[in-house]
Amino acid sequence: SKFLMKMTNTENRLSLDECRERIEYLSSFMLEGRFDTLCRALDMRTEYISVLTENMFHAQNASAIVRHCEAFGVQNIHTVEELCPFSPTLNIVLGTDKWIDIHRHATTPEALAALRKEGYRIIATTPHHKSCTPETFDVTKGKFALVFGTEKTGVSAEVLAEADDYLQIPMCGMVDSLNVSASAAILIYMLSERMRRECGDWHLDEERRVRTLYDWCRFSVKDAEALLLRKYEK
Repeated sequence: SKFLMKMTNTENRLSLDECRERIEYLSSFMLEGRFDTLCRALDMRTEYISVLTENMFHAQNASAIVRHCEAFGVQNIHTVEELCPFSPTLNIVLGTDKWIDIHRHATTPEALAALRKEGYRIIATTPHHKSCTPETFDVTKGKFALVFGTEKTGVSAEVLAEADDYLQIPMCGMVDSLNVSASAAILIYMLSERMRRECGDWHLDEERRVRTLYDWCRFSVKDAEALLLRKYEK
């Protein structure tokens, strides 16, 4: 709507102090416990790890990956939607998508270039290259993006060619791979835990933290946009 577009344009121009002022204002409409929950979750958020999905056909898998990222504190998901849209199912994702940021790309090269520009290592998740495991992967070398491929064929040739490292989950049964959402859950959990133990620079920086908390406050307060418009848009 024109109203929401106007508010979005306004929010993009706010200084950090203006965001902080609005956070304080909106928090007055929340129960204290609710605001504390937002702050605790934000303390565990990271951009050190990012996730890239390529052409995820099944909505259940897209939904599960969103839930995994939110549950384990990964703030950014990048998606390649050249062959199909990344479309989480509402009754599976259950609103967790509003607490993370989804960045959509038309092609794999475009997504990889965007991640490279932000300083990410590209890590291909594949059972076909036995380079490292979740236990041996070096989380301390700098931030990294875990790439999960399409359900049938895995990561693309472009990702395999561009990858800085390859990551697999060792198997001891008859199967040699897991469903993509199961693989994502294992890797995101294990690597995010190792990151918090072994890395010292994984938290959101101050600007990202403040702007994310402001967004979360707007999501958490009923009629937040109308309240903000009435108080600040004169």
